[in-house]
Amino acid sequence: MFRPENEPQLTVGEKTRIGWLIARMAKRGIAAHNSPTGDVYQADLQKKLDKVLDGARKREEEATRSGRARRR
Repeated sequence: MFRPENEPQLTVGEKTRIGWLIARMAKRGIAAHNSPTGDVYQADLQKKLDKVLDGARKREEEATRSGRARRR
């Protein structure tokens, strides 16, 4: 699923948002572990994470096209 070589360079805000979403997913994972049924909905958080990564890809692609790409 996660391939670092294909992922865009993230801004501080994007990194913060992703960290927050992953923490929420972990919290829900703990809730699922303690739940009698063991099922907790996490697809909404996954969609938000995907949206942040898609926005970062789009931003990086636009910067590359306009010649403002950051050097790694």
